[in-house]
Amino acid sequence: MNLKLKRTPGIYVVGFMASGKSTIGRMYAEEIGWRFADLDEEIETAQKLTIPELFAHVGEAEFRRLETEGIRRHVQAVRRGSPTVLALGGGAFAREENVSLLVEHGITVWVDTPFEIVKTRVAQCTHRPLARDPEQFERLYYQRRPFYEKAEYHLQVPDGNSRNALKRLIELCLLD
Repeated sequence: MNLKLKRTPGIYVVGFMASGKSTIGRMYAEEIGWRFADLDEEIETAQKLTIPELFAHVGEAEFRRLETEGIRRHVQAVRRGSPTVLALGGGAFAREENVSLLVEHGITVWVDTPFEIVKTRVAQCTHRPLARDPEQFERLYYQRRPFYEKAEYHLQVPDGNSRNALKRLIELCLLD
């Protein structure tokens, strides 16, 4: 097993919205027998509001604060020995505070899915407030890439196929 994971058994899956983080993270957690958590889902459950409702009622800044608070909770649980694969929202890894926290307390994996695939996936979505304006959505995709590049592992998903991505993630030998 990777020595870093022995100290802090956390795998943090980062990447742009609709890149497949939750799907791949959930499958990987099942494969290795760890707990899986989706940070956006947890925030929605705790706040009893959807992400678009949170953006509308409390704003993006408050949502980002809740996101960082959730990351801290997970990192604490991981440090106490609760092995977890955590899928983060698309903007969580774009905050330096979160990047530092995650990189210091586990392994970060960037799920890198081409823009055309994520664009197709969100085309009919109404639950992604940052995807409503197509031009802004594309700009955001490219603006966030330098943040995602800070992840320790880069998992390319050129075809958008989550099963193929899972195989490649296992091949990265994070737990050899």
